[in-house]
Amino acid sequence: MTREFTAIIEKRGKWFVGYIEEIPGVNTQGKTVKETRSNLQEALNLILQANRELAISGPPPERVIRESIYVEV
Repeated sequence: MTREFTAIIEKRGKWFVGYIEEIPGVNTQGKTVKETRSNLQEALNLILQANRELAISGPPPERVIRESIYVEV
């Protein structure tokens, strides 16, 4: 499944700093825009994987409501 997120990349001194606008905690840096973009993709994948694992190890499925939520922005 492919999802779209917004990457914000800023030049700060000799480094590029990036974060994902929609997901708090997904941030990184790199020496180039390409490196920063790649690091963001890796960080985002790790955060999403960790969140899935936390959801799986949480309460038993019969006590959990899992559903899609849609918003217009």
